[in-house]
Amino acid sequence: MDIEARIQDYVAKNLLFSDNGFEYGNDDSFLEEGIVDSTGVLELVLFVEETFGITVDDADITRENFDSVNRLAAYIRRKLAG
Repeated sequence: MDIEARIQDYVAKNLLFSDNGFEYGNDDSFLEEGIVDSTGVLELVLFVEETFGITVDDADITRENFDSVNRLAAYIRRKLAG
């Protein structure tokens, strides 16, 4: 499973609490779409650290890194590359 698919799977199972068929694109903002709130961001950080074995620095917890599937996947790839 690629990084984007793992993020999508996590979001669907842990952050989307309704079964109303809500769909979002990989570039859609988690915050603007109401998918993630401040608690959800912390859950995403924990997911990233546990799933990909990387440490997320506090300074890295920004919209640029955590506000969509594609932004989060790009951040993870940068961290994994060292």
